[in-house]
Amino acid sequence: MSTLMIPPMLSSPRDDAMHLYKAFKGFGCDTSAVISILAHRDASQRALIENEYKVTYSEDLNKRLTKELSGNLKKAVLLWMPDPARRDAIVLREALTTNIDLKTVTEVVCSRTPSQLLHLKHLYVSLFGAYLEHDIQSQTSGDHEKLLLAYLSVPRSEGPEFDKILVDQDVKALYKAGEKRWGTDETTFRNIFSERSRAHMAAVSSTYRNSYKNSLRKAIKNETSGNFRDALVTILQCAENPGKHFAKILRKATKGMGTDDKTLIRIIVTRAEMDMQYIKAEYHNKYCKSLNEVVHSETSGNYRTFLLSLLGPNQ
Repeated sequence: MSTLMIPPMLSSPRDDAMHLYKAFKGFGCDTSAVISILAHRDASQRALIENEYKVTYSEDLNKRLTKELSGNLKKAVLLWMPDPARRDAIVLREALTTNIDLKTVTEVVCSRTPSQLLHLKHLYVSLFGAYLEHDIQSQTSGDHEKLLLAYLSVPRSEGPEFDKILVDQDVKALYKAGEKRWGTDETTFRNIFSERSRAHMAAVSSTYRNSYKNSLRKAIKNETSGNFRDALVTILQCAENPGKHFAKILRKATKGMGTDDKTLIRIIVTRAEMDMQYIKAEYHNKYCKSLNEVVHSETSGNYRTFLLSLLGPNQ
């Protein structure tokens, strides 16, 4: 569900392309006009605008935006333009080849649904002529690598049903593989986390909490480390409550000195058309502050205007 504000007048892609062209012409770019159009169009509308722009002005809209905008606003707008699957492919390719960032790779892969991952893998090959799995293999290692590759390849159900008997078996197996023994049996964690559906993992998590003194999340944090731990935690939290998971990442990006703009942009842009109102609600519940207020205080100018437009009105 989208929180994008609908423009007061429904305009056609042709009108939008014309208004953008006008905003680029003359001395300096009319940035607020660009934002007022693009921030309020969904993925299919943006694709139509790009197409109209190319047909009418024989120019690539993204190239023009690259020329006209700068700084964080430019990064945010360029990331906003593609549809979600293409965007994920672009983010992953950059994090795996140019600015190596395994935290981002883990976040994107482990927070997407099986059907999103399938679409993403096909698109990745057609865009970059390389397999996502190969790029992951070249940058990761050990249990982290094995978990990501398994998570990408195993088909999992996306329905709400789960098998209570299998849940109980998994809970016992995870306890035995982690808290109950000296050292950790990573293979058991890897297999269960990559093979089970979100509904199943949410049930495993609550059963674990009821059966043992620690939560499963705490057990993971105590028993594993580094990128492997991050991957397990991401899978678990997205099974239980993706909104809460992304609220936590946004909190981290804006807490303390300075703002992690890269993360702020990535989360707001990639979730705006997915589950932003849930993230905003979770953020407010957990931190007693609205996400809009936080973004307003951490950013400025047109960059601020753009992100706040994607967040939609304050609840």
